[in-house]
Amino acid sequence: MNVILDTGILLGRFLYYLLESVVYKIIPKGKKNIVGEIVLITGAGSGLGRLMAIKFASLGANLVLWDINQDGNMETCRLAKEKGDVKVFAYKCDCSNRQEVYRVADEVKKEVGDVTILINNAGVVTGEQFLNTPDHMVERSFLLNVLSHFWTYKAFLPAMIKANHGHLVCISSAAGVAGINGLSDYCASKFAAFGFAESLYLELKVQKKTKIKTTIVCPYFIKTGLFEGCTTKYPLLLPILEPEYVAQKIVNAILEEQVYLIMPKFLNVALLLKQILSTDMMIALVEYLGVDTCMASFRGRKKADEGQTETERKHL
Repeated sequence: MNVILDTGILLGRFLYYLLESVVYKIIPKGKKNIVGEIVLITGAGSGLGRLMAIKFASLGANLVLWDINQDGNMETCRLAKEKGDVKVFAYKCDCSNRQEVYRVADEVKKEVGDVTILINNAGVVTGEQFLNTPDHMVERSFLLNVLSHFWTYKAFLPAMIKANHGHLVCISSAAGVAGINGLSDYCASKFAAFGFAESLYLELKVQKKTKIKTTIVCPYFIKTGLFEGCTTKYPLLLPILEPEYVAQKIVNAILEEQVYLIMPKFLNVALLLKQILSTDMMIALVEYLGVDTCMASFRGRKKADEGQTETERKHL
């Protein structure tokens, strides 16, 4: 009897949410007001982080900018202040260093207040075949691309839970939902970031923290220089994305409290096909799209490992 009842309730909920989604397609959700919110962006010194900072400043949010590149971060600070009458605070922080994350987080809480929108944006890519990837770069990929998310969440989530108010944003990647040749350590770390964000989203749901929102972003390659040399066979299907476009889509997703944002839209179709096609059929599709060789001419930003800044390493 419980099975019949539970199934009926499930089907009823499915129908309700289906109708709700149809209505929202016709009448878009209203965007939330973020005036006065405290938005922290990691990897804010250039690229996507900088663009998001400028857009949030124009919407009236107060900003906390983190980057290991102090000069780039100060430039973002200057540009953000020009866009709105808001408070902007820039901090130098190596997000791969747990102790430094906690130390700078304490400074933010004392000097600025409780962060209400946390955007984990900083990241690193090696872009080598697996056996050519140095051990320290594998570790670096995980430290910055996913473990830094654990440290920032531990630092700022307790206050969000206490207030039942906040928004957690994970900048993952298309490489966080599908493996790509030449990106083994990057894919693994981005899969982990996606899984962590999704798991915590469900954890907060179970705890009835309904006012703490989650947005998980999975873009294809973006024209920020980090993936310099990467190619796409059919730009109409899998374009190398423009940073301005991606930044605006992310901001809109946050304002509309969208949980998943996958770009471009064709990726949604490809991911669905991945679940229903045979392995050989999926490989044939990958070869057709040119994803198997997209990293063949990868150059990226060739810097000495120790000399790279967080901004220069960032996948945006």
